[in-house]
Amino acid sequence: MSTEDFDFNLPEELIAQTPLKKRDTSRLLVLDKETGEISHKHFTDILNYMKKGDALVLNDTKVIPARLYGVKEETGAVIEVLMLNEKGNNIWQCLTKPAKRIKEGTIISFGNGKLKAKCVGVFDEGIRHFELIYSGILYEILDELGEMPLPPYIHEKLEDQGRYQTVYAKNVGSAAAPTAGLHFTPELLEKIKEKGINIAYVTLHVGLGTFRPVSVSDIKDHKMHSEFYIMSKETADLLNKTRKSGHNIISVGTTSTRTLETIMNLYGVFKEASGFTDIFIYPGYEFKAIDKLITNFHLPKSTLVMLVSALAGKENILNAYNEAIKERYRFFSFGDSMFIK
Repeated sequence: MSTEDFDFNLPEELIAQTPLKKRDTSRLLVLDKETGEISHKHFTDILNYMKKGDALVLNDTKVIPARLYGVKEETGAVIEVLMLNEKGNNIWQCLTKPAKRIKEGTIISFGNGKLKAKCVGVFDEGIRHFELIYSGILYEILDELGEMPLPPYIHEKLEDQGRYQTVYAKNVGSAAAPTAGLHFTPELLEKIKEKGINIAYVTLHVGLGTFRPVSVSDIKDHKMHSEFYIMSKETADLLNKTRKSGHNIISVGTTSTRTLETIMNLYGVFKEASGFTDIFIYPGYEFKAIDKLITNFHLPKSTLVMLVSALAGKENILNAYNEAIKERYRFFSFGDSMFIK
């Protein structure tokens, strides 16, 4: 299966540069995965597609202000560092620019030395491992020195950093937001609960995979980077009960989906678990965990387009995307939403 099969032409002006004033005023394209039928709604209409007893699964990861600008101690050259994930013992995997200037032993200083990073590992594609040196609490230092790691296709400055977090973000550790969840407001979540729909949380810390395009021609040759996930016993019990009672499991975003499918593939049931997943879902994959999906519109030739194509069929997805382009939907992180039912 070719990467080119998942390409489409997207006018640049449809890439949303800023979030809407109110989260849940985004548009909602509803796609029936069986028939390919499309309807145009608003995000608050999502209530109409969930029934009492269904489970809505949200990824409660919290984005860290992971983009840092520092200087090489020996030369004063400016270096950009994007913190991706912690490897343990204060060692972090990072994406660096320009990477060729960073060798083992190089020290980068941030905030006049408030935080220092010593390179302890050199890898391909701009990846470096750094030992972080600081006094105090790391996340407090990052709040002071770091910036939200917005994707490269967003060129506008984000006035309110909180708009690149979901309203239920809790567990710190992501290098990117689970953007399908950005449409939810506390009021909408309350209405969902009042209707008798159960809300469950998983955690998947979004890492390098989000920043890496598919660069191979045959998608089966693509290697996903692993990301850390957690499922609690409470969530596992709720989802097993939902499945047993014949109700739907509605996943919010590809990150929640990958977590649920990973656990179901490993154990055959939902269970309390944590670990790393590099699951790659593309057409031909048989879903075992989710019934329906709330998602955003994704980049051409991305693993995310491949995942939604596995769920709804490639032709249905490309047709829906072309319809969204025709109807001037907003695309990507701050864009509109899609519901695959």
